[in-house]
Amino acid sequence: MTKITVLLALCAGLSYPAANAQIAPTWPDNNKIAVSLSYDDALVSQLDNAVPALNEYNFKASFYIVPNSANVQSRMADWQALASQGHELGNHSLFHPCSASKANREWVNEEQNLDNYTAARAIREVLTANVFLQALDGKTQRTFTPPCFDTQAAGNDFIEPLKAHFVAIKGLDQSERSVLWAPSDVTGQQLIEYVKNVPAKTQLINLLFHGVGGDHLSISVTAHAQLLAFLAANKEKYYVDSYINIMQQQAKE
Repeated sequence: MTKITVLLALCAGLSYPAANAQIAPTWPDNNKIAVSLSYDDALVSQLDNAVPALNEYNFKASFYIVPNSANVQSRMADWQALASQGHELGNHSLFHPCSASKANREWVNEEQNLDNYTAARAIREVLTANVFLQALDGKTQRTFTPPCFDTQAAGNDFIEPLKAHFVAIKGLDQSERSVLWAPSDVTGQQLIEYVKNVPAKTQLINLLFHGVGGDHLSISVTAHAQLLAFLAANKEKYYVDSYINIMQQQAKE
């Protein structure tokens, strides 16, 4: 039995509905636009700054975890507490591999270079991360965000075989009704203007953050707080929830 067969056997008990490509026409309480707030890379500033701000408004978000991260290992109890508060621990693969051959990827080291991976290895690492996350939060359903939104390992697609293991895969649902922005170094007003001025047919806004008041690709604590305050003041128009909850609500339609 190969290593990947063993890994797939371990994950066989995890039942994940396949991702649905359509965005629901309505959301709870007749809200018009769903807003998914997500945070990548398991950063300390997310625990220290983003989570308290989200909890102030009872907003649920998705945190895409890299199990190999020192920030996960050193603050595991905090990530477990985050999940117990209703936030999603999403899958961001085991080691955060990205393709080094693309522009501005000088930071990708050889061990994490998807150009050196096989598709089987990429799949194995994502499914291994699922096992870790289930041990962390006890959940068997979650969503996945591919690191760097890369979908190929050495030119071979590895996303299609993963779809059956996740409720949805963020970044693959883009259409005229779904938009995604990964902001950094922007003001709160710029964040608010983006939300207010999405195309008329938009029904899902994906805002994908990294650092909040620290770490990399950061926005300030003030900008983050201003966005949350705007969303809280306009609940009649915006339905804010974790990505998994939004996608599961979609599946009910």
